[in-house]
Amino acid sequence: MIGKLDLYRVFSIVAKNNSFSRAAKDLFMTQPAVSQAMMQLEKELGTRLFNRTPKGVTLTTEGSLLYEYTNSALGLLDAGEEKLLEFKNLTTGQLKIGVGDTISRFFLMPYLEAFHTMYPNIKLQMLNGTTSEICNFIKSGEVDIGLCNFPIEDSTLQLTDCTEVQDIFVCGEKYKTLASKSVSFEDLLKFPLIFLEKKSNSRKYVEDYLFARGIRIEPEFELGSHDLVLEFARSNLGIACVTKEFSKDYLQRGLLYELTLTESIPTRSIGMCYLKSVPLSRAALKFVEIIEEKQERKRLHSRIIK
Repeated sequence: MIGKLDLYRVFSIVAKNNSFSRAAKDLFMTQPAVSQAMMQLEKELGTRLFNRTPKGVTLTTEGSLLYEYTNSALGLLDAGEEKLLEFKNLTTGQLKIGVGDTISRFFLMPYLEAFHTMYPNIKLQMLNGTTSEICNFIKSGEVDIGLCNFPIEDSTLQLTDCTEVQDIFVCGEKYKTLASKSVSFEDLLKFPLIFLEKKSNSRKYVEDYLFARGIRIEPEFELGSHDLVLEFARSNLGIACVTKEFSKDYLQRGLLYELTLTESIPTRSIGMCYLKSVPLSRAALKFVEIIEEKQERKRLHSRIIK
């Protein structure tokens, strides 16, 4: 049984050719099959669509009306298929990423550059937020993928570790003497502390680790960005908790000094997250592949060096 849409496609070709036989050649069908299909369509619609003559067929008034709508509908379907093919081939589309400023600057940029070089016609949309905000963006469909500070406890999200980072404490010139000796967590409490704001996942990770050891922190400064934390420490306003990998410029230039702790804070991860229950778009899948491939190459390179 030929489906209704196929009947309309056959009808359109017959109408263009004014002939069952010529339409049959275009459709790679037999003439009887084309004739039978048109009889089936006329029966289903309850009206005659063609005037049959020895020289071919012509459209009835009803057939002409239907032909206008059929051509329009089939044209829209063809355009839709072409647009889907463009999305499949990544010649058009959009990729929406949720990420914080610091991770975007120090981790994400090389991957965005690689993706944009490979797929320049894909529009990139970035939505800024904390880890908890980004998780909400993902669940509400506002972004496809999130790049966040781990750990995250959420069974609805697919989580992939990308790179390890180390939380450290740093100071400016005023407290430089602290960098020449081992400092305990208890010692840190004697100085003004500079932390990210409470809703930051990286702040929560360090705070939870210290609290498990009976240490409750009460920072003098709680700031909204990692760059501000670095600048406050450089200005000698206190001892700052920062991410080492994101502070290398300050440390290498001697603007800040890393404190040697008697007990190092365990490393944590930065990673990707997206909904388990919703298939990723083709653009999002390709972006995930780029990150995973580059991370795997880094791991292999690290093993070779070791």
